[in-house]
Amino acid sequence: MFAGKPIIGIAGGIGSGKSFVARLFGERGGFVIDSDELIRQAYRDEDVQRTLREWWGDAIFRDTGEINKSAIAQRIFSDAAERRRLEELLHPRANQKRDELMESVADDAQVLAFIWDTPLLFETGLNRQCDAVVFVDVPLEQRMSRVSQARGWSEAELLRREKLQMPLDKKRDLSDHVIRNTADAEDTRGQVREVLSRILAGSSQRQTPR
Repeated sequence: MFAGKPIIGIAGGIGSGKSFVARLFGERGGFVIDSDELIRQAYRDEDVQRTLREWWGDAIFRDTGEINKSAIAQRIFSDAAERRRLEELLHPRANQKRDELMESVADDAQVLAFIWDTPLLFETGLNRQCDAVVFVDVPLEQRMSRVSQARGWSEAELLRREKLQMPLDKKRDLSDHVIRNTADAEDTRGQVREVLSRILAGSSQRQTPR
């Protein structure tokens, strides 16, 4: 709980629509914090850019001076030590910004819960700070279709990236709620409404004096 409001983490496989589900929670009073956006902000930090240049040189920068994330991805996906080193540089900055954002709306009565849209929720241990974790469940075939259209990935690329993460069945088992994002938006919206209602009811009971 933060400021008396539950923290809800969103988990699921690549292409499952976690951000879409997070936005649906946002429609119902959830304050959504997008970890990908926090990482993008961290990449723009001058200290971060200076450190990355010291590590890997100019090859990871575009002609515009922006960081070439594809070049970084090629390095870290083939080297676990480099991936950990990058995470240790970026994640503390993202965590600090997340705390600042939550503090900024802590007293807002319209905010009913904090929604953490974090791709590596379990891998980074952030799930332990959540009052509830919602797993977005979508079959591989449907996720593959989505990432193929949106990102141009092959199935091999999707599976390669997911092998670097905790197995999805384990994430599902560790989660408190499951939302199947396989039908139309209204179906998913209805599931979000029901799950949020249960989470808020449980939070209210925990705060009620005995």
